[in-house]
Amino acid sequence: MIKIYTDGSCLGNPGDGGWAAIIIENEKKTYIKGSKKDTTNNQMELLAPIKAIEKIPQGSKVQIYTDSKYVKSGITEWIHNWKKNGWKTANKQPVKNQDLWTELDNMTIAYEIEWIWVKGHSSDKLNNEVDLIAREAANSSWST
Repeated sequence: MIKIYTDGSCLGNPGDGGWAAIIIENEKKTYIKGSKKDTTNNQMELLAPIKAIEKIPQGSKVQIYTDSKYVKSGITEWIHNWKKNGWKTANKQPVKNQDLWTELDNMTIAYEIEWIWVKGHSSDKLNNEVDLIAREAANSSWST
């Protein structure tokens, strides 16, 4: 089982953003991160699991930990109706970040993923660590 902790951060919304992930496989931790100018917090929250999934072998069993209810609810619940409704919300508005949602949805087909929500800024050590890395990435000047 591969465990992945993800987080996104944005200085201003929109503003300079950062994403990060900690991938734990066979007790070995791999850290990845990136940043982007003129983005949103939700875009960074979505980019973190996308970039992490790219790093693991297809067919893997994965637990993805996120403190974003937007990501967890979006990928496990809301996305089914969005696709049925032509990528419109319940209020008939276009789904924001459809490109990232589509990418994440397409990627997850090749994996057995359990999405786990954790309370942000609490006692979860790895969630706090990935949060710090994402904030550092948002403060950096390099870009993915």
